[in-house]
Amino acid sequence: MTVPVRFAREQYKAYAWELFAEAPGIETWRRTLALVLWSWGASDDTVDVARMGLSELLANVVRHVADPHCRLSAVVRDGRVTVRVSDRSVFLPVVTEPEWDAESGRGLWLLKTMCRDFGCSPEVDGKCVWFVVDLDPVEGEAAA
Repeated sequence: MTVPVRFAREQYKAYAWELFAEAPGIETWRRTLALVLWSWGASDDTVDVARMGLSELLANVVRHVADPHCRLSAVVRDGRVTVRVSDRSVFLPVVTEPEWDAESGRGLWLLKTMCRDFGCSPEVDGKCVWFVVDLDPVEGEAAA
């Protein structure tokens, strides 16, 4: 289900979706996010990072959250896109540098290193994990 989000100011563009996180559906959400980002003028590099990041966030819901109901949102403002996944678990992820020979546990750490910003915060009925990327990394780096 797509839930268009309306803001009072024109400089905001946003979409939100209520969904059930299931492994077979992750690629559908990756494609959906990519189409939205391209419609906002995102570079292919930005779309690649956002797709990878979304895969990690949704896969973590599948693996670690008993209730698969979650909300995905994407908001663009001032040349930056914030992608959020809110779920119904109160347990915040802990991001640490992984053991390099470990078979898992490095996804959020990699995402954090690839994005402009990354974080998580508690919500009334769960948590939100989010990341921020520049629409065009070249422009974003020149402005920083």
